[in-house]
Amino acid sequence: MKKRHGVLGLLCCVSVITFVDRLAIPVAATGIRADLHLSPQQWGWVLSAYVLANAVFEIPSGAFGDRRGQRLELTRISVWWSAFTALTGWCRSFWQIVSSRFLFGMGAAGAYPNAAGVISRWFPKREHAQAQGFVWAASRLGGALAPLLLVPFAARFGWRAIFWMLGAVGIVWALVWRSWFRDAPEEMEGISVDELMEIGSFEREERSVPWARLVRLPHLWLIVAAYFCYAFGSWFYFGWFTTWLVRGAGFSVAQMGVFASFPFVMGVVGNLVGGVLGERMVERFGRKTSYRWIASVALVVTAGILLAMSLVRSHAAIVALATVGFGVMDLMLPAAWAMCMSLGGQFGGTATGMMNTAGNLGGWVCTVAFGYLVGISGDYNLPVRVIAAMVLVAALLFALVDCTRGLQDDLRVSRVA
Repeated sequence: MKKRHGVLGLLCCVSVITFVDRLAIPVAATGIRADLHLSPQQWGWVLSAYVLANAVFEIPSGAFGDRRGQRLELTRISVWWSAFTALTGWCRSFWQIVSSRFLFGMGAAGAYPNAAGVISRWFPKREHAQAQGFVWAASRLGGALAPLLLVPFAARFGWRAIFWMLGAVGIVWALVWRSWFRDAPEEMEGISVDELMEIGSFEREERSVPWARLVRLPHLWLIVAAYFCYAFGSWFYFGWFTTWLVRGAGFSVAQMGVFASFPFVMGVVGNLVGGVLGERMVERFGRKTSYRWIASVALVVTAGILLAMSLVRSHAAIVALATVGFGVMDLMLPAAWAMCMSLGGQFGGTATGMMNTAGNLGGWVCTVAFGYLVGISGDYNLPVRVIAAMVLVAALLFALVDCTRGLQDDLRVSRVA
């Protein structure tokens, strides 16, 4: 096995852990809300506290990884979020659990931008989309495992034990990552000369992040805006989906524990197919056309499915639509992240940090607004229709992004001039 595939395996493991940790709160919602006596509006703030903190600290974490190395930064991230995951199990009030989730989000910020930085350094460009596909597929595997594992675990040991167990798992990953991974492929013990040639050279022309040039890239801002809107769709599934199934669609908690995993299983498929599709289409049509079409078409279809979900009443139809909808939405993720990595060039971690910050801000607005819309209207389907509209806006914005007009292209133009 090639060393970079081992690196990808560890990134996939942390991606699984990240999403199990992230979805532990919504999966355990019934027990937590009953114990702490939380209203829909308060629950919206609990869900959004993580997202807000993640948004605030995403860019600094991505930039730190680009500057100092992802080995150190991903170790810090895992240790920090694991500590505050465990602390969640000791919360006894609304303010305690909101604070704990905010601090958890601070620690987890930058996990995926730093994973993108590792991929930029360890994989040749032609493999970027496919490697991102595996990382995001692993996250969806975590999302599928969360309800299947945590609902029965909570029924036997209580919801608090979930967070203590997950904290320990994250610490183990951090120890393995720190001891084995190396930032530079040439520093990895046992790597072959042939693999180093396949990976290619990775020499930074600049040590500090060129913020002035980054913020002047119009297509980076386009993808930032697109990701903000797209995140309404993804964060519906990450936050309110389990509650919507029970209180909006009439599923029992036991049924939710099974059916809430279905979309994430399809998300695994969507990400793997999206990664391969992106690689094949780039070979035939180039990066610009391939990535923008994959992203925009997938999101147009997703918007239609979300609207249909809010209108049907059959449990079978809801499960089918929710499952297919999330899978189609996830089909675009490898392309979206490959687009942003291309725009950021050698500072792909920072660029994807900017994009993911916008996504987290979108997720924060979505999770808070969802609770207030339900509180005002008493209708759990109204917010889903708003989310469908935001996903459609994201599709239109992604169709305008030209990922070939990024930092490296800007640098080449300035040199010619």
